[in-house]
Amino acid sequence: MNKVIDFEGHGIEVFNHGSGETLATSIAAAYADRKPWFGFYWGPTAILGKYPMVLVDIGPYDPAIHACNSDKACTTPGISAYPRAAVKTAVTTTFREREPDIAALMSKVSFTNDQMNEILAWMEDNNASAEEGAVHFLTSHKDVWAGWLNDSAREKLAAIIK
Repeated sequence: MNKVIDFEGHGIEVFNHGSGETLATSIAAAYADRKPWFGFYWGPTAILGKYPMVLVDIGPYDPAIHACNSDKACTTPGISAYPRAAVKTAVTTTFREREPDIAALMSKVSFTNDQMNEILAWMEDNNASAEEGAVHFLTSHKDVWAGWLNDSAREKLAAIIK
C-alpha cells in the first residue's frame, strides 16, 4: 500500500514494496519517469549497475542502534548505517593441497561492488550465464584481473581474450 506524506510542502509517495523484485521495479519506474527515488537497497545487484544511484551518508554504523532498529519492540530507534558484509573466499585444505595455483589465485581475487553491479546488470540485460558474465568481466576489466595472475598466466589469458 502506497501513501503520500507531506514533507515541507511536497507530496512524497511512500512505497511499501513487499519484495526485492517490486522494490527494483519501483527504482526502474522512477528512473524511467524521471522522478526522484529515495530508499534503502543492498548491493551488489544488477539494479545498482543499471541506474545511477547515490549513496546518502547517514553516518557510521552503530551496532547497538542497528540492533534496536531491527527489533520491533525497540523504543529508542536511531540513525545508523547498515553494517558492511565481509566477503570471504574459503577453500578446504584438500583443495588447497590439490590445486595450489588456483587457491593462490583465489586469495588475490578482489573487485568492487560497482564492478560487480556493472557485470550483474550486463548479465541481466543480455540474459547471460555466469560463464558469459565471467568472460565479459575478463574482457572489460583487464586492469583488475591482471594483478591476480603471475606473468605467464596473465600473458596466456590476454592472448585468449584479445
